[in-house]
Amino acid sequence: MTGQATPPELPPGLLEEYLAGMRTELATLATIAERLAAAKNDRGAIEALRRAAHKIHGSAGSFGFMEASRLAAGMEATAKDWADWPDDPEVERAPLVRWFVARLTELLGGAVARTPAAVGPPATSSLPRVGTLLRTPSPSAAPRAKPAPPAARPPERQPPPPPPPPAPLPPPKPAPPPPAKPAPPPPPKPAPPAPAAPPPVAALQVPEVIYVEDDAALAGLLEYGLRAHGYRFAAYRNGREALRELLALDVQGTHPLLLLDVDLPALDGYSIFDALQRQRPGTYRVVFTTVHGTEEEQLRGLEAGALDYLVKPISLRVALEKIKRWVGR
Repeated sequence: MTGQATPPELPPGLLEEYLAGMRTELATLATIAERLAAAKNDRGAIEALRRAAHKIHGSAGSFGFMEASRLAAGMEATAKDWADWPDDPEVERAPLVRWFVARLTELLGGAVARTPAAVGPPATSSLPRVGTLLRTPSPSAAPRAKPAPPAARPPERQPPPPPPPPAPLPPPKPAPPPPAKPAPPPPPKPAPPAPAAPPPVAALQVPEVIYVEDDAALAGLLEYGLRAHGYRFAAYRNGREALRELLALDVQGTHPLLLLDVDLPALDGYSIFDALQRQRPGTYRVVFTTVHGTEEEQLRGLEAGALDYLVKPISLRVALEKIKRWVGR
């Protein structure tokens, strides 16, 4: 299928889960198309279309569907334009959304229909194992003759005569004079200082990584990667809930890495970041995740104090390598 290359780091089953979720998204998009066919200036339908296209833009490429990601990016930009001009009489929106659904189905459906070739066990090799010595008999060589039976044993030898008795020991030497009275022992050295106390056990329960991501597919991908690499992590899907928990979390003197999606429902990532900067400055090391990786977008967060940007679609392998550096492992 054009534009599709499954990332090798995906675990078995996760791609199938993503495609199953995408079938639900496609059904949602089809419903949006019918709403726009009934009323093409339906602002709620246009916003739902923008959000759905935004999610597909960010997640499809992370699962290897780069062409679907680019297609969704164009649909997201189109929906934003429709939101600015909802009453434009010259735009037929429903047919375009129906085409978008059909094209996405084509791009994603090819991967569902395609099954991987069966991988059998490796063919057994006729070569010897390393360290095995091969003996190749010569075709003209005669078979070996059996060894002759052993000769009769000679009569047993008589044991040697016993050794002579040992010579008598010399008389013991006189005991040495008693030693002089030892000097009194030196005063004891002061005890060494006690070792530094280990970090409190509670600090080992604080998440190393916290991510706020409303896209279930991307959230599942990050969860798999962090769990497989042994990170302590926490996840949130809603901006308001995330801010409430982040303000209340006792970090025990640590500074967790916070992967913060910019475009969140209820409360966007920039608003969360501003609130944390005011109420808990320096507590979290923030990395924004966004599909809008323009220079202006990145400068906005970096100048405000963010650590870095992670642009969607996300390569799990690259993301984990960056997380390792940000966390300091």
